[in-house]
Amino acid sequence: MNTAKELLEKAVAQKASDIFIVTGLPASMRVNHALLRVDDQRLMPRDTEQLLREIYALAERPMDQLLQTGDDDFSFPIPGVSRFRASAYKQRGSLSIVIRLIATSLPDPSTIGIPESIISLGRFSKGLVLVTGPAGSGKSTTLACIIDHINRTQEKHIITLEDPLEFLHRHDRSIVSQREINTDTENYETALRAALRQSPDVILLGEMRDYETMQAAVTAAETGHLVFSTLHTTGSAKAVDRIIDVFPPNQQRQIADQLSLVLQAVVSQQLVPTIQGPLTPAFELMTATPDIRSMIRGKKIPQIDGRIYSSPATSTDMFSMDASLLKLFNDGRITAGTAMEYATVPRLLAPKLQ
Repeated sequence: MNTAKELLEKAVAQKASDIFIVTGLPASMRVNHALLRVDDQRLMPRDTEQLLREIYALAERPMDQLLQTGDDDFSFPIPGVSRFRASAYKQRGSLSIVIRLIATSLPDPSTIGIPESIISLGRFSKGLVLVTGPAGSGKSTTLACIIDHINRTQEKHIITLEDPLEFLHRHDRSIVSQREINTDTENYETALRAALRQSPDVILLGEMRDYETMQAAVTAAETGHLVFSTLHTTGSAKAVDRIIDVFPPNQQRQIADQLSLVLQAVVSQQLVPTIQGPLTPAFELMTATPDIRSMIRGKKIPQIDGRIYSSPATSTDMFSMDASLLKLFNDGRITAGTAMEYATVPRLLAPKLQ
């Protein structure tokens, strides 16, 4: 049986995105959306426990939380190999873990397909910028590239609150304070309220998970800070809906008014397979124009999709997911079938792919 370190090294060598260690199956890895078995050896409960103990030893982390609660999220580096984000859990009475590989250095945004119009969202002096998409769609990478651009070009105090820490930022023109939930601070809400006393200019909130965190994030944006965060939704309109719906009915009018004032932009993204094999991101970008703000304030959220979809083809500050897919198709990056599979409105995109 491979040791934990050998599994991690193999995953890095094969450019995998994730490693799966689950009882009853051989150790597996995800490479370009395909699940590949590392070998033919099915893991027994004692095998997965041994591998997890090796991983926790590499991370220099006690297993207490996993054993007591059944869940544990953390990140760790292996010098000379890579950095990893792990989510360990119990299932059917045995221990399992999924490990995400994290690049040790940030890629050039242009080489991985992130448009300049998204990287430049760091230009705002205040307000709320959301990056949305399903798990594993590259939200953390997009945000890290935006933060890196701010760090290299502006003199700011940037505070990141993450669970766990993923990309590590060195101080450049900005001061970057990175705090890991459950290690450096208790939880997102506590950390965010404390951050407001630490003279921040920019706050990165890893995820808006609940009512309290969303309320604190909107308040931070209202009080003159630039706040970045993520949501597990697809599409700008759904992101706005999600935030409003989290609040009690008697507060939804107020939060809609607040959101209409503080929201600067929503990025929605997904990873799609290219003709060459590797995945590439496709984006939707909504910038909070006066008419978008009016729609939010009037709770006419469904109209947002139509406004984005009707944006001019040459627009760089407002474009639909389907416009992004069409560009990838026209550039010879993806097939028409892939564009249709990932499209928001396939019937409207189809004629443009002829």
